[in-house]
Amino acid sequence: MDRLLVLVRHGQSEWNLKNLFTGWKDPGLTELGVEEAVKGAAQLKKEGIQFDIAFTSALVRAQKTCELILEGVGQSNLETIKDQALNERDYGDLSGLNKDDARKKWGEEQVHIWRRSYDVPPPGGESLKDTVARVLPYYIQVIQPRVLRGERVLVAAHGNSLRALVMVLDGLSAQKIPGVELATGVPLVYRLNADSTVAAKKILTFDS
Repeated sequence: MDRLLVLVRHGQSEWNLKNLFTGWKDPGLTELGVEEAVKGAAQLKKEGIQFDIAFTSALVRAQKTCELILEGVGQSNLETIKDQALNERDYGDLSGLNKDDARKKWGEEQVHIWRRSYDVPPPGGESLKDTVARVLPYYIQVIQPRVLRGERVLVAAHGNSLRALVMVLDGLSAQKIPGVELATGVPLVYRLNADSTVAAKKILTFDS
């Protein structure tokens, strides 16, 4: 049994490029973002990886990344489940603001705490801890059982929703996970044991 789980962070979005807090706002991919998703697909194709089902968020940048990856591996018509449980962390009042403007308004230290602490949410938004509390039950109840049945599963989502999964899969502490960065478009390939622990992990990096 394969028990394959592939995680991919969406390619660069229009708001990533403009240095804006995005969260649950819904900008599309840039040309570079499209290119990153296509390169990620090429790496998966090179590894001979195919999927039985795909999951993505309710946001278009993740959905488009998912489409491009499936197209790249020759599986454009694969069943894809979209759910807001996999959405990016909600940045609340920071959403849509330029990160430099936010620093001017609230101060460098406060914005750093909101961005990099585990359990301090921005005003009206979610902390990483809150995001983990939203993503993890969905993974355990919906995604993980399929992987453990031997299905090959793709999850195309966001930096913070995927960090929630990486935290659990890699056994990282609340202190370590805020410092973990996931590259856009780069597939993380996990193979699980029957007890849901990680048997192997491979990062399919490509030249940007």
